[in-house]
Amino acid sequence: MNRCLPARKGFFLGLMSLLVSIVTLAPEPLAAQDLVRQFPAAAKRGTLVVTQPPNILINGHAERLSPGARIKNPNNMIVLSGSLVGQALLANYLRDPQGLIHEVWLLSPAEAQQKRTGMEAVTNFVFGSDADKPKTDDGKTPFDQLPKFQQSQ
Repeated sequence: MNRCLPARKGFFLGLMSLLVSIVTLAPEPLAAQDLVRQFPAAAKRGTLVVTQPPNILINGHAERLSPGARIKNPNNMIVLSGSLVGQALLANYLRDPQGLIHEVWLLSPAEAQQKRTGMEAVTNFVFGSDADKPKTDDGKTPFDQLPKFQQSQ
């Protein structure tokens, strides 16, 4: 019983296996990069800077990542926070019930063009029309700036 294949059949099988491996290992088309992910309605937008994990800055304010926080890159793959130290990245994020940042999506250029809350401009001045409004206590007002009430005698 001869177990060796004739030279033509061996060459043909080798060529076919080479073609199959090339087709299966070929890179996917780049059409998936134009897709825009759907984010939860509660997600806000901000500039994320990882200072020292789990400490981060969002729009310049110190925040903290929750234990088990997930950071996803534009390809929806998980990224470790340590690999992002010092980079300023535009991202959408969600908080957990304790107020820590739990989910972060790093945005592609197409996703960055969508409007989302959280990137409003912060001003450090008061317009004349706003100065006429009565002062109210928002829970963060220093004691000496609280509205004064007349004492009844």
